[in-house]
Amino acid sequence: MTATDRSIELVNAAAQAAADRLAHDIIAYDVSDVLSITDAFLLASAPNDRQVKSIVDEIEERLNKELDAKPVRREGDRDARWILLDYVDIVVHVQHSEERVFYALERLWKDCPELPLPEDAQKTRGKSAERQQGESAEPARAAGTPDGELS
Repeated sequence: MTATDRSIELVNAAAQAAADRLAHDIIAYDVSDVLSITDAFLLASAPNDRQVKSIVDEIEERLNKELDAKPVRREGDRDARWILLDYVDIVVHVQHSEERVFYALERLWKDCPELPLPEDAQKTRGKSAERQQGESAEPARAAGTPDGELS
């Protein structure tokens, strides 16, 4: 069994919405062969709680407006570290970058086929790693010299 056309349509719209809100590392898996409760998982992350919430709000609004789809369940709003939107056909996980690394959902679903995503969503791969490398260079530059040594 593979993900239905409706599931793929929902995944693509959600992935594009997440990319438009600058989500990182967007990926989707066809889990229909291993789970009977849903066809696909969409994973995305963001560097802070406010952006996690913004991404989720955009996904929810876009799917409602464009595809007349509303989640049957929304969990994790209170802390906005990991928000789950359950559309029955798909489940969307938007995680704070730290939770994404800690829980490593990709590791759980790596044997499931990846679903193709819109180009904007594909371009988000590796963004959180790039961002972390950029942040680790900032304190060195702030110390005074370009290589981070004190003069």
